[in-house]
Amino acid sequence: MSDPASPAKKPPNELVTRIIVGVILVGVTMTTLILGDHSIGRHAFWLLIVLMSLGILSEWAELTGRLENKRLSLYALSVPLAIMSYLAAGPSFLALGLILGAAMFIAVFDRSIKLSLGIIYAGLPALSILYLRGVDNGLLIVFWTLALVWATDIGAYFSGRAIGGPKLAPTYSPNKTWAGLIGGVIVTALFSFALHAYFQLPFQLVLLSIPLAVLAQMGDLFESQMKRKAGAKDSGTIFPGHGGVMDRLDGLIPVAPVVAVITLFGNQ
Repeated sequence: MSDPASPAKKPPNELVTRIIVGVILVGVTMTTLILGDHSIGRHAFWLLIVLMSLGILSEWAELTGRLENKRLSLYALSVPLAIMSYLAAGPSFLALGLILGAAMFIAVFDRSIKLSLGIIYAGLPALSILYLRGVDNGLLIVFWTLALVWATDIGAYFSGRAIGGPKLAPTYSPNKTWAGLIGGVIVTALFSFALHAYFQLPFQLVLLSIPLAVLAQMGDLFESQMKRKAGAKDSGTIFPGHGGVMDRLDGLIPVAPVVAVITLFGNQ
């Protein structure tokens, strides 16, 4: 997520814009997710994930300064994303191999690993989310994966602003605090327990919500580090009041693959 602003309150118009855009983003995501059991909804969800992945890679190229081969890298990533379609092989090990192959191709062509790492950074969460949606109880698991990142962000934002205290990583993100991290973890754990109590979310996932909340914050800090090195406030400007795609998904990017691996081996 974008770093919280200074202690001064946001202008009312900016706050209203941020809320409206946030509600729209969540609404679109949840609608396609819920309709994923139907043909049209399944393809709409895949398309949303594709746009998300390409947006991440585009912003990665901007932040790392690898613009010369940005378009080629987007074409390369489009191949495994197309294979993930439910009209093709779907989210599978074939798609994983193609993501790694696309990364290797770009590394050789670009003579740098920076852009190729972006293909992995953008491709793995896309593959993971699409895979999770197709497993048993996939709707609940994907919702929990998304919502634990949202809950962590919300808990960290408000507890950090209310309590303050020692900075978590002042070099990369001067507004994030240890109080915010702890608050985010607590909110996420409580939310996950509520899903367990009312919707039968497996209790092992409730326990995993704590380290995953920390991982989401680490993903946030990683993106903050990238932006600071690039001298950018946000990763992009596509979402008014929110920044870019990476700003919205920085916590989900590392969390989704971990949840996918846990689910994959848990179903063996």
